Amino acid sequence: MKIKVLAALLALGCAAPAFAAVNQLVIEPNAKGARIPDTMYGLFFEDINYAADGGLYAEKVKNRSFDFTYPLTGWNVFGKVEVRNDGPFEKNPNYVRLSPAGHTDKHTGLDNEGFFGVSFEKGKEYRFSVWARVPDGGKSKVRVELENPESMGEGQDMCAQEIEISGKEWKKYQVMLKPSETVSKGKLRVFLCKPETTVDLEHLSLFPTDTWKGRENGLRKDLVQKLAGLKPGVFRFPGGCIVEGTDMNSRYQWKNTVGPVENRPVNENRWHYTFRHRFFPDYYQSYGLGFYEYFLLSEEIGAEPLPVLNVGLVCQYQNRDKNAHASLDELQPFIDDALDLIEFANGPVDSKWGKLRAEMGHPEPFNMKFIGIGNEQWGPEYPARLEPFIKAIRAKYPDMQIVGSSGPNSEGEDFEYLWPEMKRLKADLVDEHFYRPESWFLEQGNRYDNYDRKGPKVFAGEYACHGKGKKWNHFNAALLEAAFMTGLERNADIVEMATYAPLFAHVEGWQWRPDMIWFDNFRSMPTASYYVQQLYSVNKGDQVVPLKMNGKQVAGNEDQNGLFASAVKEDNGEVIVKVANTGNAPQDLAMEFKGLKKNQGYTSVEITTLHSDNPEAENTLDNQDIVKPVTTTVSIPVSDFKNAPWNVTIPANTFAVYRFK
Repeated sequence: MKIKVLAALLALGCAAPAFAAVNQLVIEPNAKGARIPDTMYGLFFEDINYAADGGLYAEKVKNRSFDFTYPLTGWNVFGKVEVRNDGPFEKNPNYVRLSPAGHTDKHTGLDNEGFFGVSFEKGKEYRFSVWARVPDGGKSKVRVELENPESMGEGQDMCAQEIEISGKEWKKYQVMLKPSETVSKGKLRVFLCKPETTVDLEHLSLFPTDTWKGRENGLRKDLVQKLAGLKPGVFRFPGGCIVEGTDMNSRYQWKNTVGPVENRPVNENRWHYTFRHRFFPDYYQSYGLGFYEYFLLSEEIGAEPLPVLNVGLVCQYQNRDKNAHASLDELQPFIDDALDLIEFANGPVDSKWGKLRAEMGHPEPFNMKFIGIGNEQWGPEYPARLEPFIKAIRAKYPDMQIVGSSGPNSEGEDFEYLWPEMKRLKADLVDEHFYRPESWFLEQGNRYDNYDRKGPKVFAGEYACHGKGKKWNHFNAALLEAAFMTGLERNADIVEMATYAPLFAHVEGWQWRPDMIWFDNFRSMPTASYYVQQLYSVNKGDQVVPLKMNGKQVAGNEDQNGLFASAVKEDNGEVIVKVANTGNAPQDLAMEFKGLKKNQGYTSVEITTLHSDNPEAENTLDNQDIVKPVTTTVSIPVSDFKNAPWNVTIPANTFAVYRFK
């Protein structure tokens, strides 16, 4: 008996030609297979492409504390404005003094350009806050406005509030603003009201009230919702090269990112001048999105937190001089940072760092299980520094899983050197990175089939297919990522985590592409690669199921008629088969379920396909449905699984997920 199921093709508007050759897939749902880690598919976050400030972090004011290298970066001043550096916050000492302009027709004030404009939407509320004082005592008043530069001066009813400030002591003031129009590239303006009295202002901030979970120091809701929609198992932060920094002063230091947000110092962003084709010299990190917020976000989207810390080495690409790095006898503060971070995440409330976590609003531990030490380091200097970290962490926190690195490349001299070193040091996982062309992803579907099962596990920590000729998020790159990921899934006994990178990119502020999610000041867009990651994550399964294709164990390479496949099952008995057809012709599949028990069978199959006839098709912010999964469900009599294979045609250039229920 043979049943031809056309649902996937019909959903795509395709016909199903007959083929003499049928690809036989033999699935053994009851055979023993590796358990799939909960952390298998996750997220990698780095503040590149304006992913944090101007992106995930919902703050709309650039340089809110005047502590960039050039203190008035992002601000346009008028009248009498003075920058001073004896402010109330030790790590952010700068503030501005607004004094009377000295002329009845002049105002003193300043406006902020935001991140590619200060955006606001009609009818929504925005919380403006500022720390302020009147240096000579008494009272003063400032006016706060949201402005549309294109309509200024036309006498329209502007969105504005006045704030009365009193006394010599620094105090926090806030007002709500509710604009009457939607503006993508607006401005925030603050100026002295007449009659003018000198006032000092620090930490000027503007947030939408509708943030993720409604938090004041909050995250952009639509972006977090897209992360949650991926159902990630692990969340790595704060990035890759951000961790290293261009030098010791600009390396990421987690202790600067916790505590009161007003007292978190800004840091030069490692990416602000790295790419001459996308040069952003005013790209800094406010640290408003810090380690506490990362831990909280991990918890709320159901992902294990994986923080990565500096190992005493700054970016080796940019620092060939070994004196730029911490020497072995200078490592103790770096090691202390790692131990203190574990205490911050997991320690009791009566410990130093556990107390700070509790004061910030989370007395319960975050139950952190993983910590990464170092990013893309290479050469003998890396394991020499990693070793004392491992010894110190093992001594105090023996259950902590430590992630080492195999360097910046997926193969080659540095890679071949570091893997044995990670085994020698008994790292729990090794972080592999591969931004590679389409040909590499086609060739590497069986990458992990022959890895040593006795050594550390694999963390595929940064990867993406970079298409030939251009590096956008076109469909074919995502399809080849899906093909490659069948090899991750089949080898879940050695591959414990995998995270696509980078995660976010602002359409006006990008520096690196491709990226998983693109956004502007209002909208956000899932790419084809996003949907591939989502289809794997929501169909992860609990156990690998043995799978043979045409009489052979699936090897994950082009020799299988351009087909790549994996199979898993959930503890509830459902079986999920993933197939990527990377070829230009449809393929007939005959799926045989071998070894079914007497009363075991399936009554329906849910078919989800990601397909495009155009390999270079890609979603845009204006048309987000160019490449999108399509799902149909087909009912099948349970007896059919006993009598014959279940047959389907997978279209050309298609990633399909078959869930048997």
